[in-house]
Order: sequence, then structure tokens, then C-alpha cells
Amino acid sequence: MSASFSLALNAAHAAAAAQHYPQGALYVVATPIGNLADISLRALHVLQLADAIACEDTRHTQALARAYGIDRPSAHWLAVHQHNEAQAAQAVIARLQAGARVAYASDAGTPGVSDPGARLVAAVRAAGLAVVPIPGASSVTAALSVAGAVQEGGAFVFRGFLPAKAGERDAAIAELAQEPRPLVLLEAPHRIEALARSLAPLGERTVTVGRELTKQFEEIASVSCGGLAAWLAANPKRAHGEFVLVLHAMPQAPRGDEGLRVLKLLLAELPVKTAVKLAADVTGAPRNELYQAALRMKAAAE
Repeated sequence: MSASFSLALNAAHAAAAAQHYPQGALYVVATPIGNLADISLRALHVLQLADAIACEDTRHTQALARAYGIDRPSAHWLAVHQHNEAQAAQAVIARLQAGARVAYASDAGTPGVSDPGARLVAAVRAAGLAVVPIPGASSVTAALSVAGAVQEGGAFVFRGFLPAKAGERDAAIAELAQEPRPLVLLEAPHRIEALARSLAPLGERTVTVGRELTKQFEEIASVSCGGLAAWLAANPKRAHGEFVLVLHAMPQAPRGDEGLRVLKLLLAELPVKTAVKLAADVTGAPRNELYQAALRMKAAAE
């Protein structure tokens, strides 16, 4: 165990042990995406408490657990990955039906989002058994939190990994280019330069690149899609590591006074808040500006 985590297990017990952890339940445990300190106290407690730990790669997760001072015999571990998830789920269900607590962790981050876990969870639920989330690190939310791309309304689209073949990837990007909401993409180091070339036709649309998030050589930058390849080429080290990319929302075309015109018509029939919301939705004009304009229109009419 790393000395820096010698107090963490005690803190986890003190903070989380009083909660109820039912038997016969699957605990979906988020693990760090790079920085070991990003483990949660509840995750540490559940990993200690579990009767079995199912994971994407037993060697990887065993090493992770040992870093925190959690060591379990080989019989305690179950391999559940993308190649055996449907079959391995039955072994997990058998343990749950016998009353065991089983924790599931993917190699990094939150299981079942891009990593394996969704089929396992679906099978456990179909068997009428409980699934308990133990939330924590996620590369998706980490990248969104520093991109500044999700603003009023909070909508975004998680797309994950695009097809590896160039033609299929270009077709997917051509389709995604019509999506007005921010998009989250994932990419591996050996394909990041190819992805940059495929994104280049999107020109000035902004993309925020998160490389090696939470790790020692973390790098975050916002560039144009047309300039992404040049940004990567500017430093050979930038082509290494795992990538999360946030493709920002499609820029809204200026609508002139259209928002005010629509707002005025709606105010004649509707309350202020409803009129403002509809005018913003229809014209794309900023809601705050429309609200202030609505107040001025109401005051002038009184």
C-alpha cells in the first residue's frame, strides 16, 4: 500500500460504514481515470466490503486495489470484459442470488458508459436483483467541466469512439456535423491524428481536447477543428495518451431583431416567462436579453 493512502481506508470506514449495503446486490464502482487520489471513500469501503470483485481486467484492478491496501485472494476476483460479458454475468448473478455483495469496476472511470458493464447491469436487473451506483471519476464529465461548452439548457451528446475505418469515420463526422449540441468523443493515441484530419472540414468550430486527464502530463486546449492537426503536430508528445474531445455547439447564425419581433407577438397572448422561453427556443436569441426586453415592453405598455 502506498503510504499516502494509509489513512484513506480508515477514513472510508469512518465515513461510509454506517450506511446500509444490502446483500445480494451489484455495486457499480467508479475508479480513477489516472490520478489514484480520485477514488471516493465509498468506493474504498465497498471494495473492502465486497464478497467478490468483478472487473474488466483482474490484473489491473488487483494492482489498483493493492495500491490502496486492499488485497484479496484469486477466488475473490471475476473477469467481466467485452468479450465475455454476457456469459460472465451469469456467474455474477449466481453469487448475488447466494447473497453475496459483488463490486464491479472497469479499468478506469465509470463502468457502463463507454467501458463494459452495461450488459452486466442489464442482466442483473433482469434477474430481479439490486444494482447500486458508487459514483466517481468520469472522463466525460471531467472534460465537459473544463470545456465551457455546455451552457444554458445543459444538453450534450455523448458519442464515444468513432469508427476506426477512415470512410466510416468521415461519414459519421459528416452526420455529427449537423448536430447543434456539444458532442463528446473519445479517441486512442494511435488514431488521434486520423481523427484530427477527419474533423478538419468542420473549420472554425471549436473543439476542446483533454489529453491524459488527471494524470501527470494532463493537457487541455481549445482549438478550431481546422487547427487540431497543427496543434497535435506542434509537439510530438501530444499524440500520446488517452483523449477526450468536446466538439462545441454549432455557432448560432445571427438573427437580427427576430427575437424581439417574436417576443412582442407572444407577449400579447402569454405571460412573460412563457413568452421569453418560446421566443428563445424559436429564434435562438439569448434568454436573458429577451427577458430584460420583455420587462421593458411591459413597463412601456403600462
